[in-house]
Amino acid sequence: MEAIRLFKSLNHDQRNTFVACFLGWGLDALDFFLLTFVLVPISHEFGRSIPDVAFAITLTLMARPLGALIFGLLGDKFGRRVPLMIDIVFYSVMELLTAFAPNFTVFLILRLLFGIGMGGEWGLGASLAMESLPTQTRGLFSGILQQGYAVGYLLAALVYWVVFPHFGWRGLFVAGALPALLVIYIRAHVPESPVWQRDRAQRKHSRLRLSTLIKQHGLLFIYAALLMTAFNYMSHGTQDLYPTYLEEQLGFGVNA
Repeated sequence: MEAIRLFKSLNHDQRNTFVACFLGWGLDALDFFLLTFVLVPISHEFGRSIPDVAFAITLTLMARPLGALIFGLLGDKFGRRVPLMIDIVFYSVMELLTAFAPNFTVFLILRLLFGIGMGGEWGLGASLAMESLPTQTRGLFSGILQQGYAVGYLLAALVYWVVFPHFGWRGLFVAGALPALLVIYIRAHVPESPVWQRDRAQRKHSRLRLSTLIKQHGLLFIYAALLMTAFNYMSHGTQDLYPTYLEEQLGFGVNA
């Protein structure tokens, strides 16, 4: 009941912003997880082993910190909204180009570039959402926002089930370009972060002083980083290869 009350307390713009950020993160995850369902057919097409193709997942994850840095800086300078739209278009285009990769080297490069876009989405989307919501709602909605990642995995499974039997693995990545349409919704219904607008109006510049950060929040930052490292180690260490395990070791087909 408290969750419902908090949701009803949001105004029209706040609801639109949260929905857009949730979908941005969920569709980002959708594009990432599509690859995890088709490691085997991609390995057959390019004449590579499954571990070779799985290295594309590693490249994507390695590029995420770079994307977070690039788009984080853009978000501080130009606002959250426009860089978020650019980021969504960027990772969607990389997803589409993956469908037309002529060889394995180009395929790996495109997955690396996709990782830059994937890394940029969470920071921009989370900042825009949390800076737009009332303080008392942020605890609940930050948790719901993160679950966009799980929703993206479920959507990837559904898209795989519908698209792959008819259009193969390349068709999956064509379908993965559809998140770019979310930009239309953001452009029409989502305002800029009020916190960023206020800081710009007051001519405040967001400069990160590492010495101040370490002094005030160093231990908390290290703890949070280690905690998320452990979570990602457990999740990506299992979920990314689980569809391949079901297919190769257990012999399950697409419908199963």
